[in-house]
Amino acid sequence: KKSNLVILSLGTGSSILSALQDLFWLSKSKVEKQLQIISVLQWVLTFLVMGVACTLILMYILCTDCWVIAALYLAWLVFDWNTPKKGGRRSQWVRNWAIWRYFRDYFPIRLVKTHNLLTTRNYIFGYHPHGIMGLGAFCNFSTEATGVGQKFPGIRPYLATLAGNFRMPILRDYLMSGGICPVNRDSIDYILSKNGSGNAIIIVVGGAAESLDCTPGKNSVTLKNRKGFVKLALQHGADLVPVYSFGENEVYKQVIFEEGSWGRWVQKKFQKHIGFAPCIFHGRGLFSSNTWGLLPYSKPITTVVGEPITIPKIYNPSQKEIDFYHSMYVNSLIKLFDKYKSKFGLPETEVLEVN
Repeated sequence: KKSNLVILSLGTGSSILSALQDLFWLSKSKVEKQLQIISVLQWVLTFLVMGVACTLILMYILCTDCWVIAALYLAWLVFDWNTPKKGGRRSQWVRNWAIWRYFRDYFPIRLVKTHNLLTTRNYIFGYHPHGIMGLGAFCNFSTEATGVGQKFPGIRPYLATLAGNFRMPILRDYLMSGGICPVNRDSIDYILSKNGSGNAIIIVVGGAAESLDCTPGKNSVTLKNRKGFVKLALQHGADLVPVYSFGENEVYKQVIFEEGSWGRWVQKKFQKHIGFAPCIFHGRGLFSSNTWGLLPYSKPITTVVGEPITIPKIYNPSQKEIDFYHSMYVNSLIKLFDKYKSKFGLPETEVLEVN
């Protein structure tokens, strides 16, 4: 009886220990999930409201007893105004923050390398599709969460975004710390001609127009009449690299307005005069995936970096030359899509729509 009691006690103790271990790991899993949600939420709020919020806070501080702090920052802002046009001020410390790894794991986001890139060349990456917020572009090229520095050693990525963001106090500094630059001629010219070699500018070619058509289950890009990036590549002799993010359109649901509707008219007016198009979209809620909210759905995003297209340096390229290399780029992007689509959940019959 005594031996049976000992065996029973050992068995009970093992069961309790096992239960405690299960509880511990469950708690750890929940904590990690919450950290992932927080990391994504802070970026969504940064994307949507940080610029306006920081501007209003700065104006408020100017009206308080702490006005000197705001005045000093504004004075420094005037002195530092042209820094975004000269390659910015990236911080490896910020790019390596642990929060970006939680951001990566929320979806998760993955970067796939298909070819080596020479450090003796400069590059223009064409990123497709835009999606609502370009989450894959940000995570892969403005942080080190997916190992872009290890996969492409010696290459400095610069994600190009709206120049208006760099007129916003605090936000501009936050963006520059990740290696983000304005998508304008001055900034691109500087990086490709006065910053040595091994630079890669990531341009979301479809821009605001493409974001208006992004919806789950749809693989389409706005590219037929987007040739400015090809002209820039020719003028600087920068190789073109097609990049496609499978899953970028899956993380938000959007109300699509038909061409000719009042909703599309308003969106196009915003796009023309302000540079971005207001989208009516939703993701999941903060506390439940079954409710609507601003958090994106946790769908996998896989960004595939294709083979570079060697581009000659032509200071004044003709339209015929631009059209030739643009056609070569479009074909390369379609081949990249077709090669990898089945590996990332799409049927072999799926066709990339080029508008």
